[in-house]
Amino acid sequence: MAAVRLARAGVAVSLFDPTHPREKPCGGGLTGRALALVSDVVDIAALPAVVVKSANVEPPGPHGAAAAVPLIDRGATPASSLVVLSRAVFDRALVDAALHAGARLIAEKVTGVRLIDSGASALVSTNRTEHQATVVLGADGANSLVRKTFSVPFSRQQLSVAAGFFVHGATSTAIDIKSMMRQPGYLWSFPRPDHLAIGICAPATERTTSTDLRQQSRAWIRSHDLDRDGRLEPYAWPIPSIGYKSSDGNRSAGRGWMLLGDAAGLVDPLTREGIYYALLSGQWAADALTSRSPADAPLAYQRRLDAEIRPELVRAAALGAMFFTPAFSSLLVDALQESQAIRRVFVDLVGGVQPYRGLRRRLLGTRQWALAGRAMRVAIGPRFTSTMKRAISPRHQGTV
Repeated sequence: MAAVRLARAGVAVSLFDPTHPREKPCGGGLTGRALALVSDVVDIAALPAVVVKSANVEPPGPHGAAAAVPLIDRGATPASSLVVLSRAVFDRALVDAALHAGARLIAEKVTGVRLIDSGASALVSTNRTEHQATVVLGADGANSLVRKTFSVPFSRQQLSVAAGFFVHGATSTAIDIKSMMRQPGYLWSFPRPDHLAIGICAPATERTTSTDLRQQSRAWIRSHDLDRDGRLEPYAWPIPSIGYKSSDGNRSAGRGWMLLGDAAGLVDPLTREGIYYALLSGQWAADALTSRSPADAPLAYQRRLDAEIRPELVRAAALGAMFFTPAFSSLLVDALQESQAIRRVFVDLVGGVQPYRGLRRRLLGTRQWALAGRAMRVAIGPRFTSTMKRAISPRHQGTV
């Protein structure tokens, strides 16, 4: 995304990647706001993709019916809040767009990067040669070499572990989501045109292994009869997020370098969705470099991340502590089954339309007071006082 925007602005851009196109251990879901970002870059309609029609939200235990939530807008122009496609297909389209804009692809593995000329430029070393650049943009994932060189590696608290299977030969028009009992986190099943991406994410602090998460994923696959004819291809990957307190002091940019996407930890710690923030950070890096000098651009980029993205990730991390408890997850399924207003909020969350800021106010605005009361009891247990009861009543809603 950064390469597309920069090349279109006339900047000389080199993309270093020896493995495109490739599949990635990712759901591959593009939310409505992510689709909007790439609307002038990639023709999504021309790619093999699944338009998701509904979400099945399962209770965390072995019993109970799932809540089926339609994701299709049945207005004048029907559209889903989520489209799923192979990362190999989507990333290839992004690379092609960058090359069409004038960037060049160097199929070499980067082995090192360092600043030279007192930070005025950088030297990128590959397995074949060296290349000089004014600024290095590290979009090289959770194990980013650029991050390890110029910032600090992610701490265990900042990481989640995702593991599961690509189930070849099976697909759907619905996503499945299930909060897990054995550790905080959730299972997902995302449909691609010729396979399902199924996995579980859990905080790395739980010390749950990828093998254990795959075993749990396989059990869910078996319980839904998805392994009868499909071939299972295992995967595992770390997911970083700067939404946690341990992120204080971590830098995502400095003179001569910037970090993008997963390398910057720009992943929602509640949903573990990172495609939107990856695309957005690429666009913002290009904005900074085309509107300021190379020396000033990194600071402007860092300030924008700190002001506009990190607060949302911090809110998401705070919500995650409650969201993945079995009691609250069960309540969510009940709320989705009982309330059309709650379902609308859920659809907007899936599509990225509803930010975490203002979420509580909107939920209270649904006037589902009984559900709100049950949620508060689950969230704070014995501290659910009469004062808080009054706070969620219609009479006192303006005081919340």
